[in-house]
Amino acid sequence: MLCDEVLKDVFPLLEGVDLASCMMVCKRWREIAQDDYLWKLVCAKRWPSICKRPSPPTLTYYELFKTFYKRHHRRTLLPPRLSLNDLEFYIDIWIEETLIFSEVVPGPVLQNGIKIPPPEICETLKYHLEGPEYKMTLPVKPKLTVPLRQTVSVSVFVGRKDSNGVARIINRSRFDYIDQTAYRALAFDYLDFSPVYPFVSGIRAWVSLLFMDYRNEGVVDVFGIEMDFCDAANSEEEVLWLLDMLDWK
Repeated sequence: MLCDEVLKDVFPLLEGVDLASCMMVCKRWREIAQDDYLWKLVCAKRWPSICKRPSPPTLTYYELFKTFYKRHHRRTLLPPRLSLNDLEFYIDIWIEETLIFSEVVPGPVLQNGIKIPPPEICETLKYHLEGPEYKMTLPVKPKLTVPLRQTVSVSVFVGRKDSNGVARIINRSRFDYIDQTAYRALAFDYLDFSPVYPFVSGIRAWVSLLFMDYRNEGVVDVFGIEMDFCDAANSEEEVLWLLDMLDWK
């Protein structure tokens, strides 16, 4: 397939963390990105002398990267000071300057997620939503009809009930990337952290519109919204610690 050939040309150019992110997009991307030759290229950029060995010191070069990359081990975290019960999320979506979605979403609703995906969605999304990875998803009922050829943008703020504080997660970011193979449109923004954490930066929040199909005229029916912080947080505890570190006002 032409798409596969394009991915095989692009993936060797990526850094390890970006290649790992590509593995989370869909089943087909994961299959291609798991090619250990790609991970040998990644490791050769970081540790060229190790890659002169006839075989990797670990079972695969992918395992080598995971073992020695800077986030090579999961630290045992103290219980987070926040819980999702303490939080509510303010999600607004616009087409151009027209507001089409505006909801206050309690934390537990994102925690419960999309329990039963619509039966007519593609296998790629079904595989993702039913997978074991930690996800924060919101069902959209009724579905939103969104013309992706127009400017579609999103804002997400979070409020905490214990202090009435509010923090920004995403501020009017555009859904610039449309992945027709994974049936999602993605927007991101960089998180603002409290001055108490001066060395924390460069962490992105992502919001995805999950849609049923991509019509010829560029219109999609959105059945769900997903938010993640896969740059840094891949569990509920990690997400709560990350949110606690934001620049609360």
